[in-house]
Amino acid sequence: MTEDDQELGITESKSHNTGEWYAEVVQKAGLANYGPEGMSGFIVTRPRGYALWEAVQGFLDAKFKETDVQNAYFPMFIPESYLEREKDIVEGFDPEVAWVTQGGHEELEERLAVRPTSESIIAPYMAQWIRSHRDLPLRVNQWCSVVRWEATETKPFFRTKEFLWQEGHTAHESHEEAWEETMTRLDQYESVYEDLLAIPVLRGQKPDHDKFPGAHTTTTVEALMPDGKSVQGGTSHHLGQSFAEAFDITYSDEDEEERVAHTTSWGLSWRCLGALIMTHSDEQGLVLPPTVAPTQVVIVPIWQADTKEDVLEYAEGVADDLADAGVSVELDDRDERNPGFKFNEHELNGVPLRIEIGPHEVEDGELTLVHRPDGESAVEDREDVADTVRSHFDEIYGKLYAAAEENLDGEVREADDRASILGTLGQHGGYVKTPWCGDEACEEEIKDQIAAEIVMVPFEDEDDLVDADHEETCGVCGEAAERTAYFAKSY
Repeated sequence: MTEDDQELGITESKSHNTGEWYAEVVQKAGLANYGPEGMSGFIVTRPRGYALWEAVQGFLDAKFKETDVQNAYFPMFIPESYLEREKDIVEGFDPEVAWVTQGGHEELEERLAVRPTSESIIAPYMAQWIRSHRDLPLRVNQWCSVVRWEATETKPFFRTKEFLWQEGHTAHESHEEAWEETMTRLDQYESVYEDLLAIPVLRGQKPDHDKFPGAHTTTTVEALMPDGKSVQGGTSHHLGQSFAEAFDITYSDEDEEERVAHTTSWGLSWRCLGALIMTHSDEQGLVLPPTVAPTQVVIVPIWQADTKEDVLEYAEGVADDLADAGVSVELDDRDERNPGFKFNEHELNGVPLRIEIGPHEVEDGELTLVHRPDGESAVEDREDVADTVRSHFDEIYGKLYAAAEENLDGEVREADDRASILGTLGQHGGYVKTPWCGDEACEEEIKDQIAAEIVMVPFEDEDDLVDADHEETCGVCGEAAERTAYFAKSY
């Protein structure tokens, strides 16, 4: 191994030093840098990292537009009086709010919050825009950043003080319509993970004590990481009428009677990129599904002095055909780097498919294709290269999804007493499914002992303990159980 190869390599172990390994992959694969000194918790997103976010944004934004969502943009500053109109928002986010008190050399008459979320700046304008039932449903979304001044340990993409996300806000005539909207967005978040990022998820709702401040119901998709921790992958909130009442979002119905609207909000952040990196990557570096990879294919020509011209001409033709077919392809024809270095570099950067072309491939009219997840190689005909490459993309995606699914399937365990819950979480991690009385104190007891929490409960119509005739007891306190809870350590 050359000195350059050593510089490229990942030195930390994914299984033994997951946090250090993750940070090394993020930096060496050129996804992000840490922010300036004195700004702990902020990151600089590099072009390759931002391209991943653009892939998520493009996928999800298309789904939003197909379901009648329009994009808008609202100020990043929120007057304190606006926040105070919804007391649960103030209480829920107060420890994390960054405040602006001075503009230029002038003290502000009223403090401005840097948005931790935008319900309290968007809702007043929704109230202005809605007059009649004909104005409903109203659906707006914004792509933006928010700031939450968390005291907890930060990790690039998973948990940063400023992060990119989208937040959608809607108003409806009825509770049922708002619930349908809530579930539509949850379905779309599930699709981001399962159809774009190759990560299977569990879906359910948050316990009442952990729902969005002021919400009627918070729904969630949860993704399990290889280290046994859960990631809250996206949340969709049925807000009921609390926000509409606080901000006077009303409409006149068909009988000209004034009614209070029912609202929702929903958001997915670049935490999904953390889940993507953590789930698929390995000790060689970043691993990406072709669906989001900034470079989907790298072509590495391998030549000697007397074959260089023929090999490069052949490789350029392959690159042109793939580019014409809409495949993101790079021809790595650098003279100063040997093929082994190139292989390692593109593996580190997460290019899903490598095409090797040497004199033998040229002579036989073939290509050697190598998959990034496992190094599996195949020799294919040069003809119809775009169709061949797409077929290999499907294979690569299938491999990544299957590996993540196998991890999830083996990490949902049942326990029915405190010792089993603590022992299972301590030994294995993953999810522990247990009957629960519904009391937050039982979660706190587990959290205090092993830093695990209830990440979700099944939806009421999917939970056998709701309105059950048989009597189950809470796995923590032994009292009558009302719900099924999934405990896990989480990011």
